[in-house]
Amino acid sequence: MARSFRRRQNQQPIAELNITNLMDVAFVLLIIFMIASPLIQQEQTIPVNLPSESERPQPTPPPEQRFQTISIDASGQYFWGAQAVSPAELSQLLEAEARQAEPAAIRIRASAQIEYQRVVSLMDEIMKHKLSKISFDTQAGN
Repeated sequence: MARSFRRRQNQQPIAELNITNLMDVAFVLLIIFMIASPLIQQEQTIPVNLPSESERPQPTPPPEQRFQTISIDASGQYFWGAQAVSPAELSQLLEAEARQAEPAAIRIRASAQIEYQRVVSLMDEIMKHKLSKISFDTQAGN
């Protein structure tokens, strides 16, 4: 059975180009660039704004949650609750707290006049003892 491959005279050649696949690729690339460009921009220019107290109500901690307050006054003195402690004593107290079955959440109260490095050093010491529940006390804004 032979086939005839001749074109019939009444058929016109297809003059349109099917660009559906090209459009699909273009839209996928557009979406990728729309998602990637803000991420790249954020990495290059990260605005650093210090946190401020929010006006929305904070969630209430569970009643069984214990808190241990560590304060740093303007002179850089550490306090465990109301008791003044040295950095070495603070490390021992944190170690003892970490051994508890349910360690307390650590509440940091730092004076606004101290160096930022003091707070970072305190957080490093807390994390060294694997105490991960940390909160910061702030002064209410006007």
